[in-house]
Amino acid sequence: MLSDALQYPMNGDDWLPTVIIGGILSVLTILVIPIFLLQGYYVRVLRGAAHGETEAPEFDEWGDMLVDGLKLFGVNILVSIALLVIIGVLFALFGAGSLLAGGGGGAEPGTGATGLLAAMGFLGLLVFLAMMLGFGYIAPAMFANFAREDSIAAAFDVSTIIAGAATTEYLTAWVLAVIVGVVLGSIAGMLTFLIVGIFVFFYVQVVTYYLFGRGFADGLAKKRGGDDAAAVTY
Repeated sequence: MLSDALQYPMNGDDWLPTVIIGGILSVLTILVIPIFLLQGYYVRVLRGAAHGETEAPEFDEWGDMLVDGLKLFGVNILVSIALLVIIGVLFALFGAGSLLAGGGGGAEPGTGATGLLAAMGFLGLLVFLAMMLGFGYIAPAMFANFAREDSIAAAFDVSTIIAGAATTEYLTAWVLAVIVGVVLGSIAGMLTFLIVGIFVFFYVQVVTYYLFGRGFADGLAKKRGGDDAAAVTY
């Protein structure tokens, strides 16, 4: 899977112009609109990977690409709001628990209440970190299902998302995407002063989105016994 992903952005006759355009758009993100165009391109990558396409998409049909980018942005906003609500509820619960443990006021140092407060604070931190890790794991699956179905509602199809994400295929792809992002992303960062790093960063993004799309589709196809319409054969 990794070798396919690393080769994917360079498959096809027009791969070089595509990487150049992607790099230029990355530079122009300060103008806002290019952000959505890039997001729309990444949706195409997710969709292509989910449906077994071996060549990276080109930059064309810009209007449709912009719409896809806006949709993905909308999905991100909705997911972020849901996450913030959950975090807010958790903090409220832990805050209420801390007040009850402390008797509604400050606890004397060395008392059992102080230890309980510290334990609850530590537990709250662990829950927060676990939530952020879980979000980082499940969010790409949500984006992949959205791209695969071309429907915002699909990003919140809990049963399908869990079916695809709770597989070794998706886990493997997710881990590889993280490794690629860290290793090649660091290299891209170091090369930024040479300009070429901008294009390497775009390449890294395409590779990671490909891994997310393919891992999700492969896992979902295997979980459903190959009956899924998006099953991918390699």
